[in-house]
Amino acid sequence: MRLYDTHCHFEKADPTIVAATLARARAAGVEKLMAVGGSPGLNQSAELAAQCAAETVVAPAVRVACGYDREQTAAFKNDFSAASRQLSTALAGSRPSATPVAAVGEVGLDYHYSPETREAQIALFRVQLEEARRLDLPVVIHTREADDDTIALLGEIPSRGIIHCYTGTVDGARRYLDLGFYVSISGIVTFRPAENVRDVARFLPDDRILIETDSPFLAPVPLRGTPNEPAFLVHTCTFLAALRGQAADDFAELTFANAERIIG
Repeated sequence: MRLYDTHCHFEKADPTIVAATLARARAAGVEKLMAVGGSPGLNQSAELAAQCAAETVVAPAVRVACGYDREQTAAFKNDFSAASRQLSTALAGSRPSATPVAAVGEVGLDYHYSPETREAQIALFRVQLEEARRLDLPVVIHTREADDDTIALLGEIPSRGIIHCYTGTVDGARRYLDLGFYVSISGIVTFRPAENVRDVARFLPDDRILIETDSPFLAPVPLRGTPNEPAFLVHTCTFLAALRGQAADDFAELTFANAERIIG
């Protein structure tokens, strides 16, 4: 079985910790992963993960996504042209030894915790969608209780990419598929209350479903409650394969191929 973790974070920019995490992932069958940013610190640690992988013989191949998530609105103080400039610099890989960026992310909208920043979130999301379109890069989108605004923006600024850690409805997933997006399922699918996510997982077509850890969050059953990491992706993969009536190896392979197709 070979696995592709399409979304993980490295919160601690410690080369020793990152290298050990990558080694465990490779031992578990994770051949590739995308280290995802979302803040200046996460962008930096995603790049560090790629550098560690390049220096290690036995490690997954690491792609990098850089961007600014919905929690970064205050940092830019409503000057979202500054966000666009900073993103452009990050995506250009202008720093010494910078790793080429494969995607813009994570970006998007979340009204569950911060509905009062809706307008600022939309403005920040908009400039990053525009930058991704300019550079022809996929986007990695977080959307929670914000599907109408997310879909409206994607209709306004045609984009391609991944709806990560999807927890919505089948109807919502269908709308993203109609826009050409891939939909990624996390370990939440193994949680007892998450019947809606299981409904979506059964519904998604073979050529549009992805899997992820969103580590260090959302460890799947039977490891729920522990810090998540890419090595745990095997549990989500085997659970989803059984749910969809597919062999685990076959499901792993089709999600791997899907990830390569959208991430590159």
